[in-house]
Amino acid sequence: MTSVLDTADLRRRVQTVLDAELAGQARVLAELGPDVEDLLHAVADLLRGGKRLRAAFLYWGARAAGAPDSDALVRLAAAMELFQAAALIHDDVMDDSDTRRGMPAAHRALASRHADRGWTGDDERFGLAGAVLAGNLCLTWTDELYATCGLPDADLTRGRGVFDRMRTQLMAGQFLDVVESMRPWDGLADDERVERAGRVIRYKSAKYTVEHPLLIGASVGGLDAAGLDALSRYGLDVGRAFQLRDDLLGVFGDPEQTGKPAGDDLREGKRTVLLAHALAGVDAGGRERVEHLVGRPDLEGSDVDELRGLISGSGAVAVVEDEIGRLAASARAALAEAPGLEPEARGVLHDLVATATARSA
Repeated sequence: MTSVLDTADLRRRVQTVLDAELAGQARVLAELGPDVEDLLHAVADLLRGGKRLRAAFLYWGARAAGAPDSDALVRLAAAMELFQAAALIHDDVMDDSDTRRGMPAAHRALASRHADRGWTGDDERFGLAGAVLAGNLCLTWTDELYATCGLPDADLTRGRGVFDRMRTQLMAGQFLDVVESMRPWDGLADDERVERAGRVIRYKSAKYTVEHPLLIGASVGGLDAAGLDALSRYGLDVGRAFQLRDDLLGVFGDPEQTGKPAGDDLREGKRTVLLAHALAGVDAGGRERVEHLVGRPDLEGSDVDELRGLISGSGAVAVVEDEIGRLAASARAALAEAPGLEPEARGVLHDLVATATARSA
């Protein structure tokens, strides 16, 4: 069955744009010599995978506003994938993640190349430095692709404000995640834990995954204020539900589908809404056990299984599933209320709710 993400042959076309863009950037970097090829490989490896959700939301936001299909619009949509690549590379550095999409994370791959070559110095430091720079290159290329996609300047100017806001808020949202991972939850009320984790979701994930790409596209397409307001509500609800699903997959997901080891979020000690609800739902002994195990990088399979049992028994999974369902319904209602959307695009956006919140990676 064809995925809604492949409507208008979008994923293939986005990959074609990304491949061409990387080839062009390789020509720009060629004069520096072969030593910089590692940076290109780190980005290229990451850009060969992914669902292309952000590109889809931008593209169909523009189509919903009445913009016609064009190669220029696909190029603009592809810029969102470069932006996500930057976020993922930097996120893996901050989380000290080993894998991404079933492959070594960029900083791990670069460290391995350093070690394999027998170079001097610390291989991990080399990997971290290279990954930060690779992520920064993706940010630069995001802006370049936006500006040179081929759409009229007047159209791009309409979307520029949301584009700039997205980039600024995501960087600060990433910092919120770092702050929350370091700031103790001891002594906090249950609802305050949930609120803090929810704020990270809003600014680290929900906005840049759905709302902002959608609004960039709709703004470029010339949608009016009423339509933009409705799509904003739709996008934020879908984005929040998407991240809640991702948090569930980070604990209970199949590694072959998620591309990350089972229970990786538990080893990283991510302060998620799921964890906040789990702490609220277990007894004193269970809470002590959860707090003792979560965040330990040496968690073994039996520890992960124990935590999964505690989280499931707390009722947290059911609470989060209910919230995902509520947000999905709210998003569909907001979409139905949005005035003046092109019918085919409205239908695709309706179907994308289920795709973004599915029970698999």
